[in-house]
Amino acid sequence: MLLSVRSRCAIFLIFGFIPLQVFGFTPPQAPSLGGLKFHGSEQPINQRTSYDVFGDKTARFSDHFNIEFNLSLYPATKIGYLIRIKNKDNNRIYNLFYDGQGGHLNFQFNEEGTNNLIVADMDKELLNLQWFKMKIAFDLKSDSIKLTIHNRTFGAAAKDLPDSYQPVILFGKSDHIIDVPSFAIKDLSVGNQEKYIFALKESEGNIVHDISGKNFGTVANPEWLMNDAYHWRYKVSFQSQSVAGANYNPEKKEIYYFNRDSLHVYNVRSGDTQIKVFEEKCPVKLILGTNFLDTGHNKLYSYEVYYATPNDNYDGATVASLDLNTYRWTAENFEQLPTQLHHHGSYLDPSTERYTIFGGFGNMHFSKTFFSYDLQKKQWTTTLEDLKGDPISYRYFSSVGYLKKNNSIYIFGGMGNESGEQTVGRKYYYDLHRVDLTTKHVTKLWEIPWKRDNVVPVRGMVILNDSSFYTLCYPEHFSQSFLKLYRFSLKDGSYEILGDSIPIYSDKITTNANLYYDSALNNLYAVVQEFDDDISSNLKVYSLAFPPITAQELAGYSMEKNANTVLIILLSGALAAGIGYLLFRKLKSKHRRGEEESRNESLGDHKTTTATRSNAIYLFGDFTVRDRKNRDITYLFSEQLKQIFCLILQHSTSEEGITSQRLSNILWPDKPADKVKNSRGVTINHLRKALSELDGIELIYEKGYFKIVQTEALYCDYTRCLQIIAANEVQKYRDEFVEILTRGKFLQMSDHAVFDSFKEEVEKKLEPVLRIEMEKSFDAELYQTTLALAEAIFNIDPLNDAALTFQIKAMQRLKMNDEARIRYQAFVIEYKKIMGTDYPVKW
Repeated sequence: MLLSVRSRCAIFLIFGFIPLQVFGFTPPQAPSLGGLKFHGSEQPINQRTSYDVFGDKTARFSDHFNIEFNLSLYPATKIGYLIRIKNKDNNRIYNLFYDGQGGHLNFQFNEEGTNNLIVADMDKELLNLQWFKMKIAFDLKSDSIKLTIHNRTFGAAAKDLPDSYQPVILFGKSDHIIDVPSFAIKDLSVGNQEKYIFALKESEGNIVHDISGKNFGTVANPEWLMNDAYHWRYKVSFQSQSVAGANYNPEKKEIYYFNRDSLHVYNVRSGDTQIKVFEEKCPVKLILGTNFLDTGHNKLYSYEVYYATPNDNYDGATVASLDLNTYRWTAENFEQLPTQLHHHGSYLDPSTERYTIFGGFGNMHFSKTFFSYDLQKKQWTTTLEDLKGDPISYRYFSSVGYLKKNNSIYIFGGMGNESGEQTVGRKYYYDLHRVDLTTKHVTKLWEIPWKRDNVVPVRGMVILNDSSFYTLCYPEHFSQSFLKLYRFSLKDGSYEILGDSIPIYSDKITTNANLYYDSALNNLYAVVQEFDDDISSNLKVYSLAFPPITAQELAGYSMEKNANTVLIILLSGALAAGIGYLLFRKLKSKHRRGEEESRNESLGDHKTTTATRSNAIYLFGDFTVRDRKNRDITYLFSEQLKQIFCLILQHSTSEEGITSQRLSNILWPDKPADKVKNSRGVTINHLRKALSELDGIELIYEKGYFKIVQTEALYCDYTRCLQIIAANEVQKYRDEFVEILTRGKFLQMSDHAVFDSFKEEVEKKLEPVLRIEMEKSFDAELYQTTLALAEAIFNIDPLNDAALTFQIKAMQRLKMNDEARIRYQAFVIEYKKIMGTDYPVKW
């Protein structure tokens, strides 16, 4: 029987080297990042998600046990079975059925095929949360079961429950039960005093791990929500042929996209879209589509501060409010400000009912003036003219946020100058000012040196406390650009780049983006509005789970999990596959002695050299791109850009390229032709923009084929590896060849099906060469090289006998007999796990 968390912790304590994180085996009180989303009946049967919590392992509980998890419901499918609970000792099965089709959310706990035990009707508004708690409690002594949903508990008698229970717990599709709703779970725990805890923070694969990193259950067709904290998820897009504006209402979970005639309302929770056609047009003639929301009174305000030709006899409204209950417009104000203010910052103070804008650009001037619109008096005034303290220069493209805690506004970055005159030129600012609205004092908190490409922030700043703020930044001086999420420290300006990138076409000054935070849904929303001709526009909405993470954090969780797995296995006598690689890494760092030292250069030094090469693309190990100035620009390559780049590169080495039709069929198989053409064109343009940061590489389209063309100015480890193999010069360039392979498996972090044929093609070319060179290096007594080549073979074929033989022999020659024995044991365990029989060759 498997060891519980408590038992394994006890073993670690005896030996005295338990990782600190293992102590954290109490389930978190609030939902954390991560989770497992289940594809339900909206998908074909073979694509629905199924999760076996314990898999081939067994747990037994006496007296009582609980199954606890956080649940999130999705609108795609609102009816089906959430969970089934079997007992290995008998044929009784319990299930939890969910029906969200009516006015209430109905949960039914049943003894399968026999009778209904519990019916729980829940108010939809009560559970209008991103996550809520679920608990199923089996009291084996009193023969009763309790179901807790959020903060309500329902109970029922359950006849003849056994004194001890070996549960088989299945979420989603199970056996003949194929009716599955669309839902997600996280923070799962099973047990009583001894609990098995599953954070469900995996980002890839079909294996589930407990909190100490041990392999446990399995899942089919998973969607790992940890990726949602790094990858911006595209939600929806809209188009308007006339000038439009956009905003987000966190109270109603709605995105608004409006022009003078109509309003699109998109609910980010349900995914539903409504179109409201106004009985009377918006009284404001829209030029920029600037607007703000008054959620307290459920109103959307549209405003324009200035018209290009004020003498054209336009006497219409400049501010109007839309009642979001009746969808009727009311003209509020008819005055104009002295100048146009493109890309001004803004904030609304609900306590004073004043909307304030700062900065902007218009009529060849930058601004540093504060203008406020009083919602009650319905008029504009110049405010904060008597500010004291540090001066703020003239600027536009600033990000502005309000922090109620200290009644202060924060102004970050932008472009401008000290004079305000455009003709003087402009500079980029990377500074932060705090304006204390109580004392009317301005403090310049910091100004940081900027060593990256110049960027500007979007108008919206998300500031949740007094330690940091979030904003989107992008280089607006490129037509094809990318938005990146930054987290800046309020104290000193130190920052991190979080998540992947969002493409933006920034050719027109009216193009804009904004960032919103929804505390109830724990999501950030990016709203990107791209103008084609300063009139028609396209709106795209993206979401990111909060708090967002870095690429290193996304990859690092799996690395930490694997390390914990190794420790557990070493202590309990069961070794996981992959420990050989960790041992090999340890070997590389050891001091080289005698003849081996003279023959082999440190593999660790090789890797350092590789990591600092400029103008390079690496496909072995982690996908990495460094530009001509040796800056890491991997963030420019979204998952889709990686896919299209690898597809074109794959067909560029031995073919004339890949046709646009074939490319479209692979990447967009279900889209209609007109939309595919648009998507393909946009993606190709984004790829070209990213590759423009490098020398010696070009994406060309010739005779109906896309092709990647490279010159010697660019270093690509994949291309170089093929060159060495094709020229039969592995021995001549052995050190470089090994250096490439020690980065890791080819495209190791990319598990999408798009990459499968590329991986298979490369592995077929590599494997025979690796085996020959492994034998040659051993005969030449280059044992470190032998270990590197053996590990490369294991990346392709984890059960390769020849690689095991030479790996162990090389370890023995290096006097690493204990490591050799451990590697053999790991191989034996992996062999039985995969093959189902014992490995026939004994130590």
